[in-house]
Formats: sequence, structure tokens, C-alpha cells
Amino acid sequence: MKIGNIQLQGQLLLAPMAGITDLPFRNLCRRFGASLAFSEMISADTSLWASRKTQTRLRREGEAPPIAVQILGTDPGRMALAAQVNVDHGAQIIDINMGCPAKKVCKVAAGSALLRDEGLVAQILEAVVAAVDVPVTLKIRTGWDPSHRNALNIARIAQESGVQMLSIHGRTRACKFSGDAEYETIRLVKQSLSIPIVANGDIGDEKKAQQVLKFTGADAIMIGRAAQGRPWIFQQIAHYLASGEQLAPPQPQWIGNLLLEHLDALYTLYGTRHGVRIARKHIAWYSRQMRGAAEFRQEINKVESTRDQLDLVKRYFVDRGIGDKAA
Repeated sequence: MKIGNIQLQGQLLLAPMAGITDLPFRNLCRRFGASLAFSEMISADTSLWASRKTQTRLRREGEAPPIAVQILGTDPGRMALAAQVNVDHGAQIIDINMGCPAKKVCKVAAGSALLRDEGLVAQILEAVVAAVDVPVTLKIRTGWDPSHRNALNIARIAQESGVQMLSIHGRTRACKFSGDAEYETIRLVKQSLSIPIVANGDIGDEKKAQQVLKFTGADAIMIGRAAQGRPWIFQQIAHYLASGEQLAPPQPQWIGNLLLEHLDALYTLYGTRHGVRIARKHIAWYSRQMRGAAEFRQEINKVESTRDQLDLVKRYFVDRGIGDKAA
């Protein structure tokens, strides 16, 4: 699949997720076969750019190209400026967030709230496309609520505005993450447009990935929540799509060693104190299918030092013996 002049090496993408798709997580997912990994969303509000959170989200050291950065906002001029600044800092693809359903985003009419104003959507997309010389992509939901699924209208606006790829989560903003994702709208958009279409939503294993690709005709799929604590899911899906065979699940010791590597990268990025706290959610995801996971999480969430956190992870995953499989 090509995004503008950028050729991707596969059809599996990591979805942008606030507080999750930081530099260490993106690097892991890319290693295991994600052909593109989007950054956490970066606000177009320049007053926030000096904050620790935004500065951390701007980190790109050692990241393999193509580098894709997602921006969020409602003002066309500010969005254009944000795109330019991120390109100056190494972004090779600019993605626009019109899919986030979070209240704190929608209450300022950003994210998926923009789907209610098709005129403003066109203004933002045209401004950003004109401001940068790299491909611009867009992520949306199927509409504002089940009675107002306007993804096809938004998709046509995007294509006419010069957007080079469209990702669609198969839920409306009102649905948030409840219920099952629907893929009929994604299939309709794919049949109606010429730009690449990416299907997103409830793709949690190899067979579901194959089913969604076949049903929607999408050019690629985007994995979000299913990659949390399982960055190797991209390798599993790619192998299945190529061979029809499922890889054996990883052993606890292997998972533990990968998690130790992930933790070290988090400490480096965030510093030890903040890194320990950021790491807790990742540890919970890595361990969720293991025996005694609830008790382990209760214990590890009490520690405040990197040494104690690493020791507990090593004891739980690595030292518990070969053959102690996930539940």
C-alpha cells in the first residue's frame, strides 16, 4: 500500500492511542511487523507545546521511518501550523484526528465531534494539505451517532481535499467502544473512493483480521487495543495472512524478557519516577492472561522504584520456570 509517495511494506498499522503509543511502544510494534505506527495525538494548541507531555510525544530518537504523527484541533490555521512544526521535527506523514470519542476532546468540538460539521472538516483538511509537502491522512469514525453515519460524505471531502489515506473505526462517536464494530460502512467507503482505506475496530486476532480484510476490501487494517501488552500481534497476524497457519503463543519467559526491555525504554524516555508509574498499565496488559495476574498486579502497583518493579517482573515471568504457560 502506498500513502502518497511512501510505500509501506505491509498492511498492518498501529493505531494512535493517547498515553500508549509512545516511542518505546511504537518501536516494539514496528519490530514485530507493524508497517506504520502512529504517534499519540499532539494538540494544535501551541500553548501546550512546552509541556512535558507534549515534549515527550515529540521524541523520535531511533524511530524507523516512515514517521507518522497525529495532530488534533479545530482551527484550520493552527492545525496547518502544527503540521508544519511536526514536519520540521521529522514527521513524514501527518494524520488528522477526527475519530477520538473522549469527552475532554469532544467537549471542545475536536476529534470525532468534528464529524458534525462537514464544512469545517473541509477547511481543516484543505489547510493542512496545503501547508505541508508530506502525505496527509485522516482517521474518523462512521459518524456522530447511529442515526447520523456520514463517513461516506466525510470520506469524499477528504479525497477531494487531497488526503492520501483514510482510516475508519467501525463505530460512531456515541458508541465509544461499546457493542460490536460494524464494517458495512467501511466497505461502502472502500467501494466508493480511490484512496487507500484502512479498517479499524475490534480486530483482536488473526482470523478476525482476515475476515475484516475480506469483507471490507480495505487496503490495510489498524490494530489498537489488541496490541496493548501484545506488540507481537502484528507478527502473528502477518504470518497467518501469508500462510494460513497460526504461530504458537509466546511463553511467559519470552514475554517477561520483552517486558523488561520495554520497561527499560520507558525509564529512559520518562525518567525513573514517572517511568515506573507509566509502566504499571503496560505490566497489567502483559500479564492479563497469566495465572495469578490479579495478585501480581496488586503487588507490583505498590512499588515505586525501578529496581523493585524489575525484580517483581523478572520473578513473575522469567523465574517461574519453563512450561508455566499463560492461563
